[in-house]
Amino acid sequence: MANPNACKWLTELLPCVTALAYESGRSILTIYQDLNPQVTYKLDHSPVTQADLVSHHILQTGLARLPPYWPVLSEESVEVSFDQRKSWRHFWMIDPLDGTKEFLQRTGEFTVNIALIEDDRPILGVVYAPVIDKLYFAARGAGSYRVEGKNTTPIKVASTTPGSMRFVVSRHHASEQETLTRLIDQTKGGELMVMGSSLKFCLIAEGSADVYPRSGPTMEWDTAAAQCILEEAGGSVTDLEGNTIRYNKHVLLNSGFIAKAHS
Repeated sequence: MANPNACKWLTELLPCVTALAYESGRSILTIYQDLNPQVTYKLDHSPVTQADLVSHHILQTGLARLPPYWPVLSEESVEVSFDQRKSWRHFWMIDPLDGTKEFLQRTGEFTVNIALIEDDRPILGVVYAPVIDKLYFAARGAGSYRVEGKNTTPIKVASTTPGSMRFVVSRHHASEQETLTRLIDQTKGGELMVMGSSLKFCLIAEGSADVYPRSGPTMEWDTAAAQCILEEAGGSVTDLEGNTIRYNKHVLLNSGFIAKAHS
């Protein structure tokens, strides 16, 4: 990562952050061995397991100890009011287990997501998929990388052609799958893939897919880390009007968006 445009302090943070992602992933895998994990449900009916909470504790504690000691906002945190958050120029945004439904259904398609936000934009991102032992990371100006075992490889989005677009959508959003299937059938071109969690962004970043359209809502911690990785790989994430996704909003909810291989 010798890119002269990269912020040195960002790249110096990455080894500590990736180490936390690996530690968190190992803890999740230990709990994943239990075929009948205990599940509770939030007010919005989304599931929470022991793996979510153990991962949260590891990341929350570890990131809070990193100088210069920025605040940490986690999906599993006690809610932090906007009045408190609005003064944060830098903070960590984490999803300790992105894809709890995938965890419970044992697809293996779940991740640990860690992002650093600066002025409402993600400037560092780490996404780790413990079951397949793949880690993706990026920092502003330093490019995007994939780590498999001991091999670290720079990744870039692929060139796209209109007749052969590779779409990727969530396993749990049948309406979006049906819409894209009809579009592909009508245009007689393209391919549809399904994938869980923030791995959809990473498929585009590494050149394995081209477009991830999402019409339904997501939370900011679902997208922040992977957005940084995709942007540093040459792609973009915009709302349905073409505006760049912003973070630390009054309500931590994303509207629909399009993640794609080229900005």
